[in-house]
Amino acid sequence: MKPSSGRPAAPASLVIESSVVEGLPAEGALLLRMTGSLDAHGARAWSDELRGHLHQADRAGLRPVLDMAHVQLGGAAVLRTLSETTRARTGRPDLVIVRARPGVREAVHLARLPGVQLYATLDEALRELARAASRVEELPAWRSQMADPLRPSYEDLHKEVRALRARVRTAPVIGMAQGTLMVRYGLPDAGSAFRVLRDASQRFNVPLRVLVSAVVVARPPSGEAWFPGRRCLPVPQLRILARGGRDPRYRRQMIDAVLHEALAIGKSPAGYVQLVDPAVNALALETHHGCADTFLDHLARGRGEGTADAAARARGRQVSVPDVATDPLLSDECRCALLTTGARAVQSIPVLSSAGSCTGVISLHWAGAGHRPTAAQAEAFALLAADTAAWLSWYHRSVLLDALEHLHRTLTRPSRTGPDPQGVRA
Repeated sequence: MKPSSGRPAAPASLVIESSVVEGLPAEGALLLRMTGSLDAHGARAWSDELRGHLHQADRAGLRPVLDMAHVQLGGAAVLRTLSETTRARTGRPDLVIVRARPGVREAVHLARLPGVQLYATLDEALRELARAASRVEELPAWRSQMADPLRPSYEDLHKEVRALRARVRTAPVIGMAQGTLMVRYGLPDAGSAFRVLRDASQRFNVPLRVLVSAVVVARPPSGEAWFPGRRCLPVPQLRILARGGRDPRYRRQMIDAVLHEALAIGKSPAGYVQLVDPAVNALALETHHGCADTFLDHLARGRGEGTADAAARARGRQVSVPDVATDPLLSDECRCALLTTGARAVQSIPVLSSAGSCTGVISLHWAGAGHRPTAAQAEAFALLAADTAAWLSWYHRSVLLDALEHLHRTLTRPSRTGPDPQGVRA
């Protein structure tokens, strides 16, 4: 160990990581996670970088959300920079700031900066935005969205609330994965771990939430290879999902194909696909079509009990609800959400692994009460679910494990003296 020079260590430079929440830009939020230290000397550079990210959000039509939980120091420097930045954003959507440290939070609150919404926690922001969404009134004809495009619509606020709910569910798993990598590989901070995770996610086109979940649940590596002796697996023979030249390496394309085929088989106007997140052992919405915002809000709240989805997952077989209004299987909350959106019949199809465990659920809605799939449709649904299970197993054992193996090799290279996020870029 080198002797101390007696001088305090230089503060870590401030870094801003930007990422779009799953499902965006439709969900409408660009998350800016800040780590490091901000003082008067670095305020100008930080201001320029922040303005660049905000300009990116404005161009994409996204609401900027600034997470300041890991920002050290600051105070007056933060206040001055935010004041300059928000003045330049007049007429743009407000900047949402969450989890700022007490000194920064108090300074921003007292300054009453225009164009800034300040929340102590993500949960608080979620509640307030939900209340705001419930208070939004329709614009008069003379002041339509076309005439006033910067005013958020009722639909925009609903989407923002769903995006924040998704963030609340995902953030703890990301934190667990960051902590796992810091302990396992001796990384100096959470920011370094996040950068390596993000770059591996981009390199292998694996959603970040899927990658961090795998890091959390996979057995720890014990040698140079995380999964020694692993062989390249052939793509399974798919009977329905093989249509249209789909590439099984692209997760979003395949999941959208699952829903497309299910809607076609059932001649259904609306449906969605959920897959089990192993880190939290819960169904997570992956894609949807034709579902009203109020029902998507119900799904985003994550109350799975009293639904056809939960019953199909628990029973391991298809569940039909021919009359939403009277079927005792549904909870009152789920029944209300379905009836409000015009769904009168529901079918949920479980996706079962070769071991018999449920890895996902495909659900369809119909507007007419009394609808039941025919025997031929039920058989086709079972075939589609078997295809989905086979593809999902292959994807997890090939593409996802490739990403984990790459991450492990990157962090155990003999020449590595610290985190090298540049080394894992494609």
